[in-house]
Amino acid sequence: MTTALPERAGRRCHNVLNPLHSTHYFSPDLGREMAAAGVPDARAAYFAVRAAAMGAVGAGTVTATFYNFNHELVERHVPEVWRAAPPEAVLAARARAVDTTLRRLLGDEVIASSEVAEAAGLALRAAEACTRTARPLYAAHADLPVPEEPHLALWHAATLLREHRGDGHLAVLLGAELDPLEALVSHTATGKGMAPKWVLATRGWHREDWDAASLRLRERGLLAPDGGLTEEGVALRREIELRTDRLDRAPYEHLGAAGVERLTELATGLLMAALAAGAFPDGMIGKD
Repeated sequence: MTTALPERAGRRCHNVLNPLHSTHYFSPDLGREMAAAGVPDARAAYFAVRAAAMGAVGAGTVTATFYNFNHELVERHVPEVWRAAPPEAVLAARARAVDTTLRRLLGDEVIASSEVAEAAGLALRAAEACTRTARPLYAAHADLPVPEEPHLALWHAATLLREHRGDGHLAVLLGAELDPLEALVSHTATGKGMAPKWVLATRGWHREDWDAASLRLRERGLLAPDGGLTEEGVALRREIELRTDRLDRAPYEHLGAAGVERLTELATGLLMAALAAGAFPDGMIGKD
């Protein structure tokens, strides 16, 4: 049974679940686990942990499914990374890192709480309505077993919901005719995306690439000379999110309005605790 939701309720829920999933990407625990598995390079480790559910895929598959990375960066690490650590070893290292990261950020008392167990149950219920069709990253993660421990089950469900929305979002970006870097530049211009220095440091692009993408957006009337969005740019980014919401509505409608509200409340509390514990680097979000 599905129920109508308040406007943007699913997006608000995603916006607190997604960062909980992402905490491990910025965790020293992941670096230690992946180094022990034979992958000391942070970029190679990121490609490996996110792609491992798909198996020992090549650089083309990673570039296609991750969307906003420079292919030249990807192919420097993939498929070589699988020779150092096969997907099964990477998934095991990731699970250990997630466990350690969440325990460190939230504390064992919170990890063992009824609220975490409740959030896990709600998130898993929402994920029941996710669909595999044309969603490769979601589909690959959906084939993985659900962890028994509630905090890991919550992280797993958050991962499913994140990748389900993300796969749909890429289809919307293609429909909007935004290439990978144009999508990043326009998102940063909203004030909610990664700061340019973080994009350039992690996505394999160069300043001249960023400037060229900015020029293309200005020529389309989407970006102002000062780097902010024009009215047309604001409208396009709004429409992109609304279309993504529509493609991602099934899990939240399946959970129902009351369940989505409760899951959002629980996940917000957990996220605030993680942020207070320093889950993410300073200055990562913004236009600077």
